[in-house]
Amino acid sequence: MTTSLIPQAVSSLARVTFLLITLLLSVAAHTEALAPAAVAPITVDTDENGDQRTGQQVIWHDISGAAELVDARQALAGGAFQPLPGAGSTGLQKGSYWSYFSLENSTGNPVPLNLEYVDHQLIRLQAFARRSVFDDHRSGGFESIAELEMGEAFSNRPVSHNRFVVPVTLTPGETVEFLVRFDSEEAGFVFPSMRIWSPQKLSQTHTGETAIVAFLFGGIALISLFSLIVGMTTGETSFFAYFVYGLSKILAWGTILGFTHQYLLRDAFHWSYMSAAGAVSILCGVIFDRLFLQTRKYTPKLDYILILMMINAAVLLFSALLQVKAVALISITLALLLYPASTVIALVRWRQGSSEAAVFAVGWTLLLMGLFYQALRDLGFVEHNLVNYYLPPLSSFIEMVTIMAAMGLKLRRVRLQGLESERQYRRHLEESKVKLEGEVRARTEELEKAKLQAEMEARTDPLTGVRNRRSFLAEAELCIKRAERKGDPISLLMFDIDHFKSINDNHGHGVGDEALRLFSQTIQTKIRETDVFGRLGGEEFALLLTETKPDSLYTAERLRDNIASVRLPCLDGFIQFTSSIGVAHGAPGDPVEKLLRQADRALYCAKERGRNIVVEYHPEQEPHGDNASRQARVEMVDGPETESTVVVPNPEPA
Repeated sequence: MTTSLIPQAVSSLARVTFLLITLLLSVAAHTEALAPAAVAPITVDTDENGDQRTGQQVIWHDISGAAELVDARQALAGGAFQPLPGAGSTGLQKGSYWSYFSLENSTGNPVPLNLEYVDHQLIRLQAFARRSVFDDHRSGGFESIAELEMGEAFSNRPVSHNRFVVPVTLTPGETVEFLVRFDSEEAGFVFPSMRIWSPQKLSQTHTGETAIVAFLFGGIALISLFSLIVGMTTGETSFFAYFVYGLSKILAWGTILGFTHQYLLRDAFHWSYMSAAGAVSILCGVIFDRLFLQTRKYTPKLDYILILMMINAAVLLFSALLQVKAVALISITLALLLYPASTVIALVRWRQGSSEAAVFAVGWTLLLMGLFYQALRDLGFVEHNLVNYYLPPLSSFIEMVTIMAAMGLKLRRVRLQGLESERQYRRHLEESKVKLEGEVRARTEELEKAKLQAEMEARTDPLTGVRNRRSFLAEAELCIKRAERKGDPISLLMFDIDHFKSINDNHGHGVGDEALRLFSQTIQTKIRETDVFGRLGGEEFALLLTETKPDSLYTAERLRDNIASVRLPCLDGFIQFTSSIGVAHGAPGDPVEKLLRQADRALYCAKERGRNIVVEYHPEQEPHGDNASRQARVEMVDGPETESTVVVPNPEPA
């Protein structure tokens, strides 16, 4: 019986052995399939000071941004996690990034840790930890330990910090695996790495960071306040602009670095606040640049670049307020590309003689260096650390200090110019006091001559040298009043050079001007000194005579003949021109304006009659009725109608 049981026992043992081997092989295969890439755990202890960072050797880019923990586990098991190229940044990419790493507690005591995300530009962070491989088949043992979002109330954060911090505790000898999701929504820059701190060291470092930022912001605030005081004292608008620019910098960097969320907007925050604050700072900075460098006055073409920067800042502001992230990213990129223009413009102003513009160029270049280094860091060319993290706000502070020095130079230059002007003024007064008694008579004569010259220039037409319209009207009024007192008759002749436009068109305006001068000289040489002659405008002239009607008509005919005999040399030889003349006779009490209107009506009739004639305006009333008025347009002065002298009836009804 015992002998028969032995084969059965052996057979059963073989079956059990086969099942165990099969089970072990399947478990081994399953474990191998789930095993992540071979990455050594990071050994930690209770004295972590942030020097160690979670590695970037095992990173997965979820382009869709919709992957969950199960999808990340499958990607990890399938080998989709790969080392991140570059110095630590993903560059401007869409979707989410997942990081895998493990921490090992090599001490015999529990190790509390704070895992701090290295940058501020993250929208959402989710952290999962696995302490045992067989905790959960679906999630692979990973459990959620933190879910942080920028838009959540700051009081919900497990650690009070302006950046995302995940607290975790490792038991003695424990190794914990982590999967961390970094999400920037739509598109953004992500640094899928976290600094490892002990809570005490992180608190101390954060206090130091806050103190440094407070120092920078306080310095900028003092500079801004000083600019405001100087602006109120001097009235210089660039100091007021600098005051607003400084305040906008504090707002922008405080919001970008997360301190606005930590201390002011604790209950609600959005990424658009950072873009909007940056847009306001850029806009204020460009406005200050235009005022300080005076680009509109000294570099008008380059000023268009600054106007473009202002428009782009406005686009950035509106895209942030409307939460259009793609447009905001494009506007920020364009703003960074246009920023060097201010340095170029400052150098141009320096070449023009503005010494303060050179100092401005230095300050703006320092700001550009900080922003350029930040761009290299965001694009993954430079490793992220606390130094270059605070380099842009530090460069902004240095820029403010440097440009304040430039403004001090400008203020000093203006002050020295004022003092020099005052010294010159005092020296001039002293010299004038010494020479005053000897020069008073000469100065009086010079002033009288200058006064006469100024009065002559005010009364004289600059082209012809005769009286201008204003002077003619004034002298004519005086002449009429004298004639009324003496009982002398008054006549007014109005001249117009015939076809003067054709002279300009055919021979040029130079010949036309010479014709006006020759015409004026001809009249002046043929009249008395008591006669009032002047140019009314264009080719129209007027002459006021104290003569009887027959004498004035005779004078008009004589002057017309003299004008017709004038020969004006030109390129084609000589040209001759004629003049039409309208004559009006004044009655007691008639103002010069009335005589001008009557003479102008007569002149108009002379032109209708064919030009180069003298037409007299007759004050007698014409017969009633339109037909009679049309038939009696022109009447004889003395006897039959002649070619040169006609009468213009009064067009006004009785």
